[in-house]
Amino acid sequence: MKSALIALAFALSTAVAAAQDIVKVVYHVNTGVETAAAILNNINNELKASPSDKIVVVTHGPGIDFLISDAKDSKGREFSGQVSALAARGVEFRVCDNTLQTRRIDAASLLMETKIVPSGVAEVARLQAKEGFVYLKP
Repeated sequence: MKSALIALAFALSTAVAAAQDIVKVVYHVNTGVETAAAILNNINNELKASPSDKIVVVTHGPGIDFLISDAKDSKGREFSGQVSALAARGVEFRVCDNTLQTRRIDAASLLMETKIVPSGVAEVARLQAKEGFVYLKP
């Protein structure tokens, strides 16, 4: 019995240590589609260097534009494929509902990989204050 408890305690401490090694990053995006390619490239580069990082992209204002279906920048680059590939690697994309309401954008027009949050800025603050995310403003 005692050895089983010791083994369980060791397993738990190992799991906690592993969880503490994960870097959690929130990318705060409030710029339009012209910056989206560079931002997505930054995320890809981070995941190449550190594949276990937990990444959440929080968007508001013009930052949501690359997450609208069929969005393209001035060079004709679409973002849906990159967003889908990053989501498959665990990256989360969160969209501000305040922006959707203010701009009268139907949530159905967003890419399926997105999640709507009540407020983009409040979500960034919550992730930093309550969940220990590091803030990046690409």
